[in-house]
Amino acid sequence: MFDFSHFLSDNYAIALAAIVLAAMVYLFLYYGLYHLRVGLYHRTKHTDDTKQGAAAATEASALPPVSVVLTAHNDAAWLRENLVYLLEQDYPDFEVVVVDYLSTDDTEFVLKLLKDYYPHLKVVPFKEDVNLFQGKKYPLSIGIKSAKNDILMLADPDCTPKNLMWLRGMVRGYDKAGTQIVLGYCGMKRSKSLLGCMQQYDALAYGAAYLGAAMMGHPYTASGRNLSYRRSFFFEQGAFIRHYDVADGSDDLFVYHNATRRNTAVCINPDACLTAEPRKHFYQWHDERRHRVATRNRHSVGGRLRESLPAWANLLFYAAAVLLVLRGTLPWIVVAVAAVLKWAWQIVCFSTLTKRFDGGHVHWAAPLYEIYFIIANTILILLPLPSNRKFKK
Repeated sequence: MFDFSHFLSDNYAIALAAIVLAAMVYLFLYYGLYHLRVGLYHRTKHTDDTKQGAAAATEASALPPVSVVLTAHNDAAWLRENLVYLLEQDYPDFEVVVVDYLSTDDTEFVLKLLKDYYPHLKVVPFKEDVNLFQGKKYPLSIGIKSAKNDILMLADPDCTPKNLMWLRGMVRGYDKAGTQIVLGYCGMKRSKSLLGCMQQYDALAYGAAYLGAAMMGHPYTASGRNLSYRRSFFFEQGAFIRHYDVADGSDDLFVYHNATRRNTAVCINPDACLTAEPRKHFYQWHDERRHRVATRNRHSVGGRLRESLPAWANLLFYAAAVLLVLRGTLPWIVVAVAAVLKWAWQIVCFSTLTKRFDGGHVHWAAPLYEIYFIIANTILILLPLPSNRKFKK
């Protein structure tokens, strides 16, 4: 039998055990309310019955016209591979607007060739650097201004729809009256490499965080790789004027400042999801992640605290557990059982995400990936970003 006499007389050990228990309870709730909720999310049969395909979708006459907007900068290879999937969407009335911003590769010729076959492709070329601001907000704003339809679908040149029903899938987010913003999901294609698996985990965990928050009525960010909002709403809210001085945040800060419980919908049925190729080099992925967290200092103090709670809970859980084992006042097997229970619940909840978004088997290593990202994301937040960033995706 276990001897708890020393533990009960050690106030410091009791405090550490309380921290482990509190952190464990919070993480159990977080994994359930975010990972499990997103993984098991189902809409009504009318809006989420994807098995019947186009026949089950809204009648073509009722589908609103849509404009897909992309910004490209030396993305000829991606456009050559992926743009045709956007242009071939099974949708009655849509256009694809591509802003070619200062490309020096074959982007111009790829777009000209595609334009000959697809009249609904609109190209907005920039030959001179007239961007007085940093980042892609200015070229993206020009692309939105050039769009003729009110419902906008935003993606990146490296994104690929899972099928030709992407537009129909995302438009379902506007079924509810008053919807101005629809949050979608873009994951990473499956990979057997460690770097690829880390990117898959990162995309799943990040997606679960912002989608889960939106489902709970607290939308705070989004992925610009699969995001939709109304053109009229974009200009009514002042476009990106509130944060033109920041290079990043065309997705994060716009959603943070303008998304509410009432005007934001989530659309993650299989038809509505996009995928991207994992980066082949660590520095490319590292750079993308640096830009993703670059705007968090523009969030409120309360918002930043709420967003960092999972990381703090994990940090406190592991730190307190290690200290308990080192002190020896609590049998190590008790701490081990707590850790195993936490890991088991985390893997179960994360497995629903990998199943929904075709994330392979990364859920088995979710606890290890989580520890890595707690450390890596902390470093990312502390590192300064380059000051000269005229265009950044």
